Amino acid sequence: MLVLVIIRSLIFNILYYPLAFVFLALTSTFGWFVPYKWVGFAWNDCIMPFFRVLLWAVCGLKIEIRGKQNIAKGGAIYASKHQSAMETYFLTSIIKKGATFIFKKELSYVPFFGWAVAAYGSIPVDRSGGSAAMKKMLDISKDFINEGRSIIIFPEGTRTKPGSCKEYKPGIAFIYQNVDAPVIPVALNTGFFWKKHSFLRYPGKVIFEFMKPIERNLDKREFIAELQNIIEVKCSELNAETIKNYPYAAAAAEKE
Repeated sequence: MLVLVIIRSLIFNILYYPLAFVFLALTSTFGWFVPYKWVGFAWNDCIMPFFRVLLWAVCGLKIEIRGKQNIAKGGAIYASKHQSAMETYFLTSIIKKGATFIFKKELSYVPFFGWAVAAYGSIPVDRSGGSAAMKKMLDISKDFINEGRSIIIFPEGTRTKPGSCKEYKPGIAFIYQNVDAPVIPVALNTGFFWKKHSFLRYPGKVIFEFMKPIERNLDKREFIAELQNIIEVKCSELNAETIKNYPYAAAAAEKE
C-alpha cells in the first residue's frame, strides 16, 4: 500500500508543482493588469478544478462538499479549521464569489507565491502592527464584503494535526463584531490525506463541511466559544468517520 502511495504521490507532485509554478508566475506577472475577477475565474474555475481532477485521477483522493446550502450567496466570512495546505488551495474554488484569504503580511514577500496571492487580492495583516494594522485589515475586509466578495480566515492561525486544537485567535471575533456579514464555520479532515511537511497524498475522501452561520449579537467570549465548539465537534465527527473508512490514512496521520 505504502509503495503505491509513494509512486502515485510522486507522479502527482511532478505534475502539480511545475504547473502551479507556471500559473503563479503568470499571475505574478499579469495579475496586476487585469480585473481581479479575471484572476479569480482563472484560478477558481479553470486551474483548481483541473488540479482537483488530477488529484483524484492520480492519487485517488476525492473531495466532497457538505452543507452547500450554507455557502452564502453574497459576501461572507468563512472561519475554517486548518490542517493542511489543501484548504489554502481549494477553498476559494469551492466558495467562489471572489473568496480570498486573510494572511500574514510576510507571505506577500515570498517570490511568485506571495506576489500571486497579492495580485489575486488577498488581505494582508501585520501581526506586529498592533491596533493600526487591525484597523487596516478591518477596512479592507469591509470593502471586500461591500463588493460581494467573501473572506476566509483560519481562527487558530496555523495548521493543526487532526484531533488537536489550538487557541482561537481574537482576530475572528474582531471581524465578527465589526463587519456586517455572516460568519460561517467550516470543518474538514484534510490532515489525514495531505499531511503537513509531507509529499505523500493518501487516497480517500476529503470532506469540507459548511455549517450554519453563527448567530449575531454575541459578545466576544460567547462568539469564540460558540465558533470553536461548532468547528471542533464537527471535526471530531469527520475524524471518526475518516478513521473508520480509511484506517491507513489515519494511522499515517498519527505518526506525524
